[in-house]
Amino acid sequence: MTEMSAGGPDIRPVAKESSLLAGSARTRARNAREWRMKAYGIGAIVISLATLAFMLLTIFIDGVSAFRQAKLEFPVFVDAAVVDKAGTRDAAAMAKVTTIGYKRLLTASFIAHLQERGIAVTDVSDKDLEAMISGDAPARLRDRVLADPSLVGQTVDVDVFATGRIDGYLKGRVTRESAALDSNVTPAQLDLSDRLVEAGILSLSFNWGFLTGPDASDLRPEASGLGVAIIGSLYMMVMVALFTVPVGVAASIYLEEFAPKNRLTDLIEVNISNLAAVPSIVFGILGLAIFINFMGLPQSSSLVGALVISLMTLPTIIIATRAAIRAVPPSIRDAAMGIGASKMQVVFHHVLPLAMPGIMTGTILGLASALGETAPLLLIGMVAFVTNYPAGPLEGGVMDPATALPVQVYSWASRSDPAFIERSSGAIIVLLVFLVIMNVAAILLRRRFERRW
Repeated sequence: MTEMSAGGPDIRPVAKESSLLAGSARTRARNAREWRMKAYGIGAIVISLATLAFMLLTIFIDGVSAFRQAKLEFPVFVDAAVVDKAGTRDAAAMAKVTTIGYKRLLTASFIAHLQERGIAVTDVSDKDLEAMISGDAPARLRDRVLADPSLVGQTVDVDVFATGRIDGYLKGRVTRESAALDSNVTPAQLDLSDRLVEAGILSLSFNWGFLTGPDASDLRPEASGLGVAIIGSLYMMVMVALFTVPVGVAASIYLEEFAPKNRLTDLIEVNISNLAAVPSIVFGILGLAIFINFMGLPQSSSLVGALVISLMTLPTIIIATRAAIRAVPPSIRDAAMGIGASKMQVVFHHVLPLAMPGIMTGTILGLASALGETAPLLLIGMVAFVTNYPAGPLEGGVMDPATALPVQVYSWASRSDPAFIERSSGAIIVLLVFLVIMNVAAILLRRRFERRW
């Protein structure tokens, strides 16, 4: 018999009691761990937001100037002796006059206007004055005169692009120090630019041509635009949606609601998940081998680009759609089956409507991700220099050579002229605007069709 069993005094140590005001050591340690986890999460969010803000700020600072362009405004006398020697005002005959003749007209009118305004040009040669006008200006004037031959013999006001170096000087990208080392501009031209700005002949204005114009050569960065790339991306996204949404939704419904649970189904599901993780460049190689080399479809066409992007996007849409269908509570199916509905009625009358917000959200986000893909499009030739707009979709425009927004970004970023770097950042802003619009559409659709149970 022990002392305790005998009713003697209890000598075991008594644990220190805790209270709501003074917790125990274990409670304090647990609270410290929770506090550290919250701090880690908040730190991760702050770092992510700061990185995103820094990236966006950098892109906007570098690219927002691409939407403004330096332009020269002066009157031009359309001399009939140059553009219409026969005097017939026949556009077909006048088309034989090349841009060289119109360039002489522009230069002569520009010099005459400066002399008329009393602007000193003694330190700038006629050749340097001509070099301040973009090489794109003669072609634009030629197109304007051919469209309206009645302009021959008249004086018309024109606003033409200044060259990329003059544009860069007004935007702070070109300095007199850099001009002294540059063969494309001289400090005297920059001094003249200041006088032209004071006279109101040279100014910066919003450049719609950046959004609507085609690409330009390395010698005319000021004339390059995103028009062909925007149309090409629009064609591709419409076709990708037509190719992937019906197939992806149908495959998801079958796999979730009708497919037997066996090894074949498991193998298909695993392969779909694996395809979603395949690098996009692999789909480009696959598209090059099948659609171009085997099927003979034209390179650089929107159709081939859409087929390649569809192969890449389809697994993502299937996974998102299956997740949305799986999120519908089984009780909905059981209740419908309990009142005598068939399997088809359960799926199309109850499951699909409830899963539709998730399906549309996943689909739009998948398409938004596909919009920014570049690597597969490079392999099928969509990085080609394309200056002609594709025809309408009903006229076979999907088979015409085109490019896409992310490919245009890559193309401009790889060129040496700093003006193209500015335009590359501007193109990224346009691409981000499209992505924001698609994400906002996904949010609105989810809220519009969302049903709670």
